Amino acid sequence: MRSPEELRALAEERLERLELWPHLHGQAESVRYSLEVGGKRIRPVICLATAEAAGADAEAALPAACALELIHTFSLVHDDLPALDDDEERRGHPSTWKQFGEAVGILAGDALHAEAFRLAAGYETTAVAGELAEATLGMIGGQWLDITGSGDEVTLHKLKTGCLFAASVGLALWAAGVPAEEQAPWRAFGDELGLLFQIVDDILDGDGYVLSHGVDGARGLADEAAERARARLEAIDADTSVLREIVDGLAVRTA
Repeated sequence: MRSPEELRALAEERLERLELWPHLHGQAESVRYSLEVGGKRIRPVICLATAEAAGADAEAALPAACALELIHTFSLVHDDLPALDDDEERRGHPSTWKQFGEAVGILAGDALHAEAFRLAAGYETTAVAGELAEATLGMIGGQWLDITGSGDEVTLHKLKTGCLFAASVGLALWAAGVPAEEQAPWRAFGDELGLLFQIVDDILDGDGYVLSHGVDGARGLADEAAERARARLEAIDADTSVLREIVDGLAVRTA
């Protein structure tokens, strides 16, 4: 079993040498820029760790893991646009639209989205692409709830953030060849991850759950979500020690 750091390096290497569709021409520059701005790659790391825990080689889940990161990046590129959050900076760098212009920024997000599904379509089973599509649509629905002020807090975050975290587990299960009837315990774990990440993110930003529950209340909710995630892992008949390490890290992250 590889550590989260080793799995992250594996994902980074694959993303760096990702072969983009040649007909993108110069648009490929903005796509690579969006990916190089980077992040913790937590979603692909969870995907790869789940695949290994399920008995497969992490490499078998690499295309799915990278597809997931492309969808996440697509969402950030479009979120930063003036029509949505109007953010000029992303992780200390100019956001994609600020660097290349709004039109190219839109196309960069479109290209990331298409490249993600090109990767997912490379599997023999259509379940990988289906899982990715459902997660992407859920994320978009959550974004709609956010910008329109509709829906309750739990539903909004379960969709906007939680869908891609749940998919980080679901995609790995399909890539690892885990039968549908054996996936329930794994998916129960995946459902807790997005909530944990979102609450801790809100604590760090002083937003969301902090505004509705206070800092101490939000911290209590995060601790409860982490405990539920650990309990879900204990119910799985596999070596889930790396996933447990990821949960522990998410629960106490400070950036």
